[in-house]
Amino acid sequence: MTTDTSPTPARLPWPEYLIEGVLLGLFMVSACVAVALLSHPQSPLSRDMPNPLAQRATIGVLMGLTAIGLIYSPWGKRSGAHMNPAVTIAFMALGKVSRRDAAFYVLSQFVGGAMGVLFSSLLLGSWIESPSVDWVVTVPGPWGVTTAFMGEVGISFAIFFTVLFASNRPRLAPYTGMFAGALLAMFIAFESPLSGTSLNPARTVASAIFAGNYTALWLYFVAPIGAMLLAAAVYSVAFGPRCVRCAKLCHSHSVRCIFDCAWCRHEPDTARASRLPEPETQPR
Repeated sequence: MTTDTSPTPARLPWPEYLIEGVLLGLFMVSACVAVALLSHPQSPLSRDMPNPLAQRATIGVLMGLTAIGLIYSPWGKRSGAHMNPAVTIAFMALGKVSRRDAAFYVLSQFVGGAMGVLFSSLLLGSWIESPSVDWVVTVPGPWGVTTAFMGEVGISFAIFFTVLFASNRPRLAPYTGMFAGALLAMFIAFESPLSGTSLNPARTVASAIFAGNYTALWLYFVAPIGAMLLAAAVYSVAFGPRCVRCAKLCHSHSVRCIFDCAWCRHEPDTARASRLPEPETQPR
């Protein structure tokens, strides 16, 4: 009689995949509502705050607080609160996210972002279609595609390098989400006239689908993904690849971690299974 010692196939962590989509969907709802309230000509807030910089700064604060809330929420602590294919791909390049998990994360992010904009259209009605809101599309500003590309590269590199630097230092790790939210608020206030401050291919596609505006769409894939991969490479060279502890922006020991994680010494089932002994083929 032979004994089957082959590993049981690991179950897919569907809750984490679904959470990623829901988080980006909520972020898009917040973005649509914030822009509509601060930019639509019929909004009292827009009339009381006609200065464009003041409007962008207020939207930035609201979106920064939204990001912080999602990162530190129970769901954000569980999935890692990437909410961005570029972030997921960069963590995959660092060896912290498996290809399987990265693929499902990215798929969920794109679907969730689109669902968030769809829900916002039901909530805001015709306001979301007005030229002042325009489905919160991200398109190059009046200085052109090259400037927009450089802007997206700069802000994407800065935010991901900051996330890596903070999240991998015990004293700074609890504040990683706050650093990310503060940078996002600043970028929206000052960089958005250049590129719209996307940082996120799924965020841009979600708006583009409904607006029917695909202007320089390639830019919002190449720049964020390329810049975050560059940030990951620079960080690895500067501090060593093993200095990246986990792919979560806010690691909590109270929820499970599906990543190769040094904080809780957890490694994905796929990695653990690969080191199990081969099943015996000879009868005992």
